Amino acid sequence: MKPAPFEYQAPSSLDAALDLLSDRGGDAKVLAGGQSLIPVMNFRLAEPALLVDINKLAELDFIRRSADGGLEVGALTRQRRVERDPLVAEAAPLLHETIPFIAHPQIRNRGTFGGSLAHADPAAELPAIAVALRARFRLRKAGGDRWVNAADFFGGLFTTSLEPDEILVEVAIPPMPAHTGWSFLEIARRHGDYAQIGVAALVTLDDAGLCREARLVYLSAGDVPIEAREAAGLLAGQEISPEAITAAAEKAAQEIRPFSDLHATADFKRHLARVITGRALRKAVERVNGRTTG
Repeated sequence: MKPAPFEYQAPSSLDAALDLLSDRGGDAKVLAGGQSLIPVMNFRLAEPALLVDINKLAELDFIRRSADGGLEVGALTRQRRVERDPLVAEAAPLLHETIPFIAHPQIRNRGTFGGSLAHADPAAELPAIAVALRARFRLRKAGGDRWVNAADFFGGLFTTSLEPDEILVEVAIPPMPAHTGWSFLEIARRHGDYAQIGVAALVTLDDAGLCREARLVYLSAGDVPIEAREAAGLLAGQEISPEAITAAAEKAAQEIRPFSDLHATADFKRHLARVITGRALRKAVERVNGRTTG
């Protein structure tokens, strides 16, 4: 299929792009990598009157260490660059581990870091990772900037807190706490397919080896990234024993809100969530123990 007719603009500055969005409001869409927007337009599920191509805005393409030791990623940064950058592996190993699960290399070569987040597909990996890492998003419009926490950014299926005249320009990821292990796992019919269920796990241990904090965030588990707070809370202050992991996995399967589809029922997805939650927690604990003793 072909998209409906549209006007095309490729501004050479961020201010010019923001002015276009301010003038056209809800009639305009931002084009970055195009890996999500163009197929949607081809099926005429979206029919913007104007495409604002931001690929000339080199100022939005960066990966750098923040002053607090965390990571700052420009929204226009290609996913493939994020995958390969050693700074990402050092400062945000959970993100580094997750990127190869996104579609295929050809998609990651064009797909942008911010574009996937702004698209807000609950089956996508990056929204769940952003919530797990407590990322913050810088949103800009002609009148100025505002910061939004990742957990508050996603409002529903393909819905965010972005206003029609705003652009997501930067993602800030805080530094990982000391003695923290991580893991990302998903189950898909084939590598590169959308996951039937996926989980990002973070576990922080104290000096006595007890759980100081745990986070469990799921994709393909509802209409937004789903954080299983009650399940993670079961681990706080506890030794992460096999019994504790089993209890947390069971609770998480109750907290998520998966939909049945052609490939799996909601009950089967809950079963998968139990399995991968246990695996992810064990892997995260192994990593934090390796870091604290190595």
